[in-house]
Amino acid sequence: MTGDYAARVRGEEIPKQYVDTFLSAGLPGGAGRVDVRLRRVGATSHDAAAHKRRHRQQRRWATQVIVTDELARRACAERDLAPPDDVLPMHLLTIPETDVADLGSIIAAALAHSPAARALLAALEREQHIPETAVRDYYDRNQDRFLTPEALRRGVDPYNAPDPSDIHPYEHVQDGIAQQLRHAAARRAFFDWLDRARADVVYAEGHEHPGDPSQPDHEHRH
Repeated sequence: MTGDYAARVRGEEIPKQYVDTFLSAGLPGGAGRVDVRLRRVGATSHDAAAHKRRHRQQRRWATQVIVTDELARRACAERDLAPPDDVLPMHLLTIPETDVADLGSIIAAALAHSPAARALLAALEREQHIPETAVRDYYDRNQDRFLTPEALRRGVDPYNAPDPSDIHPYEHVQDGIAQQLRHAAARRAFFDWLDRARADVVYAEGHEHPGDPSQPDHEHRH
C-alpha cells in the first residue's frame, strides 16, 4: 500500500505527516522518543537493526494514538457532544505509570492528548448505571480497603471478624465506591467502543498496529 497517508478512516486519509510531527515535536529526550515502554524495544542493543525495529514500533504506536483521536472526534460529532479544542495531539504529555498499567500505553496517551477522547470517556461515564447491590457487594468483598487508619496501625486482619468500629461504615464510602465502579465501567465501555470503531480502519504499510501478529517485531501492549 502506497501513498502519503498513515491510515484511512471511513475512506478519509490521515496524513503520515501527522504521525511524523507527533513523534518529533516536543517529545522528552529528543525526536522520536515516546512512551518508556516503547523505548524498551531493542533497548539492550545499539545496532542498526534494533534502531530500525524501535523506530517502526514507535511509528505504529503513534499512528494508533492519532487514529484514536480521529475516531473519538467522529464519535463526539455523532453524539452531539461539545466539540473539543481543534488541536491535534502533537505534544506528548506525561502519562502516569498507573494509567499506562491500567489502560495500556496507546489509550493512556490518546486520553492524555485528545480532548475528544476525554470528552467521549466522560460521556460514557455519565451513561453508566451501577446498581446499589453491586456497590454493597464490592464493599462486602473488599473489607481490607475500608479499614480505619487506627485499624491499619494496629494491623487488624479485615478477614478475621474485625470489630465493626475498625471498618468505615458503608454509608460513609458508598458514594465513593459507586464512582469508582462507574469509572471502571466507563473505561471498559471505551475499550469496547475503540475495538469496534477501528475495525474498519485501513493502515498504510509500516503503520499497522504494533501488536499485529502478522507484522515483524509485533508487541501486544495496546
